[in-house]
Amino acid sequence: MKILSILAALTLATPVVAHDLGFAGLLSNNNKEDLEPLTLSVGQPIADAPLMLKSGTAYEIEIEADGTGELALEGAGFFRAIWINEIVINGIEIRPLGVDSIEFDEAGTVEIEFIAIKPGRYELRQPGSTGDGQRIEIVIQ
Repeated sequence: MKILSILAALTLATPVVAHDLGFAGLLSNNNKEDLEPLTLSVGQPIADAPLMLKSGTAYEIEIEADGTGELALEGAGFFRAIWINEIVINGIEIRPLGVDSIEFDEAGTVEIEFIAIKPGRYELRQPGSTGDGQRIEIVIQ
């Protein structure tokens, strides 16, 4: 019984020790790619080209709304094909279990740090829009 208690304690302590020593693995600053920011603005395209991602790679992207309207991005398929480490809004870090959409009621910026997981073609789209400029295609290879 004592051996099981020791093993349990070591198992629980290992991630803390590894994190404290700076072994961040995929999410360390050396292994993360910064993507071009996306901009939400009434009547303007979200991006110029599709995002090309590689499965197993860590990324960080900024999404900025300029305040010209209440704007959102939805993309349940994309958000389910990635693992989100954190979403940062005004310096507040959020570690969600899942995301369906992000909405801006006023100007602001959100940073999303994630790992691309499931290969496929996805999109983020402004809800209710039909124009190609109000969407961005995302390809995970």
